[in-house]
Amino acid sequence: MQRLLIANRGEIAVRILRACREAGISPIAVYSEADREALHVALADAAYPIGPAPATESYLRIENLLHAAQQAGADALHPGYGFLSENADFAQACAEAGITFVGPPAEVIRLLGDKIAAKKRMEAAGVPIVPGYNDDDQSNRRLRQEAKQIGTPLLIKAAAGGGGRGMRVVDAIEEFDTALDAARREALAAFGDDRVLLERYISRPRHIEFQIFGDTQGHVVHLFERECSIQRRHQKIIEESPSPILTPELRARMAQAAVQAGLAAGYVNAGTVEFLLEERPDGDHRFYFLEVNTRLQVEHPVTEAITNRDLVRLQFHIAAGEPLPFTQEQIAATGHAMEVRLYAENAAAGFLPSVGRLAQWIAPEGPGVRVDSGVERGSEVTPYYDPMLAKLIVHGATRAETLARMEQALQNFHVLGVQTNIPYLLAILRHPAFQTGQLSTRFLQEHFQSWKPPQAIPTEVLLALAAEAVTATEARSNLPAAALDGDPYTPWRAGNAWRNT
Repeated sequence: MQRLLIANRGEIAVRILRACREAGISPIAVYSEADREALHVALADAAYPIGPAPATESYLRIENLLHAAQQAGADALHPGYGFLSENADFAQACAEAGITFVGPPAEVIRLLGDKIAAKKRMEAAGVPIVPGYNDDDQSNRRLRQEAKQIGTPLLIKAAAGGGGRGMRVVDAIEEFDTALDAARREALAAFGDDRVLLERYISRPRHIEFQIFGDTQGHVVHLFERECSIQRRHQKIIEESPSPILTPELRARMAQAAVQAGLAAGYVNAGTVEFLLEERPDGDHRFYFLEVNTRLQVEHPVTEAITNRDLVRLQFHIAAGEPLPFTQEQIAATGHAMEVRLYAENAAAGFLPSVGRLAQWIAPEGPGVRVDSGVERGSEVTPYYDPMLAKLIVHGATRAETLARMEQALQNFHVLGVQTNIPYLLAILRHPAFQTGQLSTRFLQEHFQSWKPPQAIPTEVLLALAAEAVTATEARSNLPAAALDGDPYTPWRAGNAWRNT
């Protein structure tokens, strides 16, 4: 690979761009009209416009992206995450255009993107799945019959879905028909496919995923787990590794199942096998296959921190047709890592996105602290895209050390111009249940349903105070030494022996 087009924006575009630099690959950016001045555009070797601000007219237009790749003479393309990263038609279009797609092949994306087909494949491979119904007969009569057999509570899920869309929990069988109609309508609108599957509803699961990598020679390995149970509206907020709940024996069993899942799918490149873990009082915890994300995950830096391996560089290596550069036995994990997602959002207004220009942007630094961001001071946060500003990743020897380091780093993260979720993240980290690792996907519903952010000092006041401080400092620096003689605290005063002038 000589020139790689990054078919994405924001922090993941910057992350891939920096990996390109280290690998000696020329990074090419694309941008919508809203991103003309974005950081990833400024850092790239070249940048090409792909359409108006709405993603449906730019970042989601396959023909626009391929045209940009051909204009740039790119021989490879990285989709990042989100947008078209799990779109089989996009991967296939790249292959047909002679452009290396940095990700799994189209047929693998297509198989694993269909939850019914994926569950059947995993069940045949011996990977544990949630009891339920995932056959082809989609008639209301058959689905109702299967729902009665499964019992309530049960979950209706869109076969082509994700992110909670096309999903309904049914607490009483009398509610099933109404919930089924609603799930189908939502699935059809979101994915163009109204097929559903049914599962026994696990009320307080933990969400644990395993990072896998496969090569074109048929080898698949795992790079340990990430706990992603802290979620709001089915979206992850905090991820960490190792999981506080996994014993070495349970970790080994889940890792083996993740590798089995990859082998069963013929997996190539980076992927994540997601499981639900059902905790039991007797300690005999059960895990079930949820899905495979056929792309690089937002939380991949957690794995990078504990394994000391660059997953994007590894993606390039696999995409070039090279075998995995290590065996399973050569992969080791050290310490504890955690990631939080910093969003521009207004917690007091139901976590609505907060838009505006970043008047100040000071990211924390220090041992074990990493910030992945696609913005800088002066960047514009627009209403067109996901409002994630950055990912803050910390690594320590233990979970306790990592928690302390994360709290300090968040306190040293200073953003002006938009509101952020920093107070919310700090409140979660400080909660006794989080501190002791008592997690589930219902954590925020159970502990933060009525949470209110502390009253913040208005941005206008902070900016006014900052401007006044700067003005006062500049004015003082222009005074002659004699004028400062009356100040008993000045280090320039002869009488205090700090400096004799």
